[in-house]
Amino acid sequence: MFQKLWLIPAVLLVAGGIAFAATRSTPPADLDYSLSHLSKDGHYQVTLVPGIDPVPVGKMHAWLVDVTDAAGQPVDADIVIDGGMPQHGHGLPTVPAVTGKDHHGRHIVGGMRFNMPGWWVLKVEISGTAGVDTATFNLAL
Repeated sequence: MFQKLWLIPAVLLVAGGIAFAATRSTPPADLDYSLSHLSKDGHYQVTLVPGIDPVPVGKMHAWLVDVTDAAGQPVDADIVIDGGMPQHGHGLPTVPAVTGKDHHGRHIVGGMRFNMPGWWVLKVEISGTAGVDTATFNLAL
C-alpha cells in the first residue's frame, strides 16, 4: 500500500497543471463586447460608459451606467456592479460603488480598477420599477 503513495502527489501535480492551463486559455470566440444591451429578462436597456478610453489596467477610475426601460425612457433604479475574470476565478480587486448621478441621470460608479489584462466580465444588477434584473458585459483589456 505505501508503495503507491507517491501517486497522490503526482496526480495532484498533474491536476493542478491542467487547471492552471485551463485558466490561461483564450476566451470564447463568440463573446459579445458591446457595452449597451437589454438586461437578461428584457426589463431594462443598460449602457456602460468607461470614464477613460482606452480602459486602463492598474488605474482607479469611474464608469457611467445608464438605465432606461425597453422603450428608452429613463428609469429610477438602484444598481450594483460587480465583476471578475472567469478564467482566473477571481473578482474585481476593488468594490465599485455608485457615488451619485451625472447631469443626464446616469449612475456614476467609482472605484473601478482592473489589475491585469485579459477577459473581464462586469455584472450590473438593476432594481427598478419593472423589478430586479441583471445585465452582463464582457471586456477585453
